[in-house]
Amino acid sequence: MLVAAAVCPCPPLLVPEVAAGAAPELDAARAACTDALGVLAAARPDRLVVVGPADTPGPEIYPQGAPGTFRGFGVDLDVRLGTDRGPETEGTGRELPYGLAVGAWLLGRTGWADTPVEGIGVGEALPAERCAAVGRDVAARPGRIALLVLGDASACRTLKAPGYLDERAAPFDAEVARALGAADLAALAALDVTLARELKASGRAPWQVLAGAAADAALAGALLYEDAPYGVGYVAATWS
Repeated sequence: MLVAAAVCPCPPLLVPEVAAGAAPELDAARAACTDALGVLAAARPDRLVVVGPADTPGPEIYPQGAPGTFRGFGVDLDVRLGTDRGPETEGTGRELPYGLAVGAWLLGRTGWADTPVEGIGVGEALPAERCAAVGRDVAARPGRIALLVLGDASACRTLKAPGYLDERAAPFDAEVARALGAADLAALAALDVTLARELKASGRAPWQVLAGAAADAALAGALLYEDAPYGVGYVAATWS
């Protein structure tokens, strides 16, 4: 059963080495992510499942110890998903997509070590119903399950945003922040797949996985952070 969830943004800029001189601009977001992971730890789960955006529809499964890197951003920094267990990742040949790599970095930053970890990547083409089914499958596993859910809201909040300015972005992000803060499963399940894709919201599929996983969990939500410092909506929340 699902006992807790943390929702965090996943821009590579969250990693100070990637952000370089701009790193202080996301200090508040990093602090919110740290607080969110603290809620997960307090729930004492038997397994942590990290769900984040992927380039393919998925779901793509990444075992504990799966490698990720930020070298593509000009930084000599590699990460692994949870504690490296060696044999579990031998021969996989697959690196974590950037969102899960940020998740791995957050786990390493907060010293997550004792609970087994697994990653699931889901992409913008995965239908809402399939996302919900993935979530239900995760929640049906034995033991106490926690989710770390990674994804960003729209990338169209300003003229300089990656997706340019779109007047639909601010209302979309406001509803996402409200739904995540209120643990509103119906609202998350109803997020428009086409609109989310047009607004370049990488979190739509991961959030809908969360909604599916929490269907029978009766969790209460709390919004920890909501802002768009680079024209991209970032949201952090906890469900417990």
